[in-house]
Amino acid sequence: MRFGDLRERLGDVSPALLTDRLNALIEAGVVQRAVLPAPFNAQVYELTETGRAIQPAIRELIRWGGRFLFPMRKGEAFEPDWVLLALEAIARRTAVPQCRIGLRIPYPGGSAGFIIEGGSEGTRIAKGQSSGIAAIEAQFDILLQILGRHLPLDEAVASGAAKIEGSSQTLRRLPSLFELATAKR
Repeated sequence: MRFGDLRERLGDVSPALLTDRLNALIEAGVVQRAVLPAPFNAQVYELTETGRAIQPAIRELIRWGGRFLFPMRKGEAFEPDWVLLALEAIARRTAVPQCRIGLRIPYPGGSAGFIIEGGSEGTRIAKGQSSGIAAIEAQFDILLQILGRHLPLDEAVASGAAKIEGSSQTLRRLPSLFELATAKR
């Protein structure tokens, strides 16, 4: 991310404090500076191999902490990238049914789009729009209830909590692409 993007996402952090923290992470070998190629020509900060090595531990923290996310409280921030992190944390890493499903998560100020693909390598998630494939639109907490099999897809659609397009048969595979912690939310 660019410095400005990091600062924007971190709220009230001062530029001096962010600079100090980034420099400390660079010194520790966790983050490195890089330059995006033309036409962007922007300096960005990215994780090094050492920085990426913590991702499995972060995934487990996300899985554990997910039970405390909802309901959202007044004034809490929402970032579409957090949805991607959360979905990656609970994605199955073993063979799952072959399918391609679109996902739209509405939030104040917009909607985040993702493509979920299942196959022999497990579940893959990427940002993207879901035109032409089976798709579901739901608030993130509703989606988690569907993925955790606490709320049947048909019931979510009937109540208006979720909207679907395309094959409902394909969409019923969605929970099998993810594994959620067994603890109650």
